Amino acid sequence: MGIVVQLKNQINDSYSELKNSVENKLILVEEKIKSKLSSKVNLVEEMTKYHLNTKGKRLRALLTLGSAKLCGYSKGVRDINLAACIELIHAATLMHDDVIDNGEIRRGKKTLNSIWGNQSSILVGDYLLSRCFEMMVEDGSLEVLRLLSSTSAEISQGEVLQLQHKGEVDMLEETYFKIISAKTASLFSAATKVGAILTDKENKIKEALEFYGKNLGLTFQIADDTLDYNSEIKLFGKEIGNDFYEGKITLPIILLYQKAKTDEKKILKELFKKKVRSENEFKKVLLMIKKYNIISECYKKAGYFVNLACNSLSIFNESKEKNILQNLTSFSLERTF
Repeated sequence: MGIVVQLKNQINDSYSELKNSVENKLILVEEKIKSKLSSKVNLVEEMTKYHLNTKGKRLRALLTLGSAKLCGYSKGVRDINLAACIELIHAATLMHDDVIDNGEIRRGKKTLNSIWGNQSSILVGDYLLSRCFEMMVEDGSLEVLRLLSSTSAEISQGEVLQLQHKGEVDMLEETYFKIISAKTASLFSAATKVGAILTDKENKIKEALEFYGKNLGLTFQIADDTLDYNSEIKLFGKEIGNDFYEGKITLPIILLYQKAKTDEKKILKELFKKKVRSENEFKKVLLMIKKYNIISECYKKAGYFVNLACNSLSIFNESKEKNILQNLTSFSLERTF
């Protein structure tokens, strides 16, 4: 267990390094988000304020600011405005996601839909997206508008694809990667590409940052899905099993089904057909996960994308900003939170 603790310290340092490098701008991002979430409708104001109090890691905003800094953007506030825009796109998709999954807890607090209902949550999510498009138009770049609008469409298609394959324990890995590429990696790649667009870099720089973001996003989502079945993570106080209880088919279950014996496959199929799954059933799945060394297999697959992300930055000269973004790939893979 000492190795895991060591990794955790290392990961926190790499994430904190990025955060500290753009700290002043991140404060302005928060202020921009607050201003854009204000509303004359009391319920919208109440729900958006509640959402602001359930702060996440702001990783996508950090990627926008970090990539812009890497590309030499220093004057103006376009990076701040677009970082806020990208965070609001992410927030809107989470609101919609919680409705689709009947999610009740997000970041340790009750979800909007569990308090105010599905209808209000969908509408407030739509309100956030409307604000995002307002910010894209204000930015004035057709390239930014094209990138972020197409990304929003891709995220929605990923949601539909996941819904289409809900409960399929025999889902192909290829389908899983299509889902997370659309749902998660597309916004990561947009966040990093924005930095190159702001500084009007040549296409090969834009493509390098886009590729970096995509592979970082894939790594992040695989790690996130794997954490939910990693019993060792409980030692750090993180609750696990949310995906199992919500009936989501993720990489650990896909790989487990591939390796499982016939009787075990039958158990898995029956479990994910049920509307409700128990804690004892989760414990049985965890035993199977451990039996077939699934956690390690998942991290091996994620490691492939870490290397792709890291190598994509080789086009840039050595700098503090480049090192920070390269170190962030380890954060995405090995984080415990």
